[in-house]
Amino acid sequence: MQIGVETSKAVDQRRVFVIDDDEITRAALQFMLHDEIETHELASPEEAFEKGVDWLKPHVVLLGVSFLKQRSTALIGELAAKFPGVRILIVCAKSDEATALDGLKAGAHGALVKPLTLEAVRKKVDTILGRDGAAPLVQLGLPA
Repeated sequence: MQIGVETSKAVDQRRVFVIDDDEITRAALQFMLHDEIETHELASPEEAFEKGVDWLKPHVVLLGVSFLKQRSTALIGELAAKFPGVRILIVCAKSDEATALDGLKAGAHGALVKPLTLEAVRKKVDTILGRDGAAPLVQLGLPA
């Protein structure tokens, strides 16, 4: 029996793709989420595009900020086009908040700032999915 796991969340057929080039961050996020949500670790966006076939599309993508640095914020649009309706959270260190903000301006729905904690990660994913009793978050346009 897992501690702090709500059965209703564990069986609601939601899916998260953790896309990060850091193996430790991927493993930590997968460990934090796997009890309550189907979670897949992926080392690149291309791996996610291959895995995300019709029957295995993610509801949430946790995207490592390093990919925004390497490829630009256009990656947010690529993910949204490939996985319509997906919610994107950028995973970053405090020192990368400016890049994460650029990602938010490009259409990401939020950010997870390190250090990551079990409670904070689960709460953010629940909020973005509307599983905490509130409506899901809606991306608002930021002023130019």
